[in-house]
Amino acid sequence: MPDQLFGAMRQSIIDGAPDTATELAQQALANGVDPLEAVNQGFAAGITFAGDQFGCGQMFLPDLLASAEAMKAAMNVLEPEMLKHGSQREALGKVVLGTAKGDIHDIGKNLVATILSASGFQIFDLGTSVTPEQFVAKAKEVDADIVGVSALLTTTMAGQKAVIEALDRDGLRPRIKAIIGGAAVTSKWAAEIGADGYSRNAIDAVELAKNLMGKVTNKGTVPA
Repeated sequence: MPDQLFGAMRQSIIDGAPDTATELAQQALANGVDPLEAVNQGFAAGITFAGDQFGCGQMFLPDLLASAEAMKAAMNVLEPEMLKHGSQREALGKVVLGTAKGDIHDIGKNLVATILSASGFQIFDLGTSVTPEQFVAKAKEVDADIVGVSALLTTTMAGQKAVIEALDRDGLRPRIKAIIGGAAVTSKWAAEIGADGYSRNAIDAVELAKNLMGKVTNKGTVPA
């Protein structure tokens, strides 16, 4: 039953069907499915597929936006439950998120924010088209552990590099880890600009953040 439900969830996002996505999210909660599992194995798989299709030209922007609306509808149902679960745990770390300057696409970034929050991270979301100075100021203000910069377009990827350079100039790294993501981003680009990590989707971002926090908190000790 769960596998069938997860498959339907994935398809509802690919189809860009918000009403169906809402019904499936409600059904999952009614059946006692863990909301984070519903996102990870169902809806997020759909938006990741849609993003990949968009990236290789098999899906166009109107379709991607429809998928995003369906994702938003599902998250409206699941997010309150996810955050309730996440708030019961001590925060794993503080993460400042935003899209690079000039980039107003926030589908992936919003999904990363929600799933990181539900997984126990404290999130400070700066929104879209965020300048390097804004990232630095917020990271200092909240004593961030991780700064995450998203870019959907190749033309705005340079903004990710600018943020990392700004963090370096202020002497905030390596204490603060810098991670990047977005449809146009590759592991090669991450290495080129000196990022601490790169994730191709929201699920990977959670694992990446947890691994980086392990490096921050262990500081040479043997992990438990």
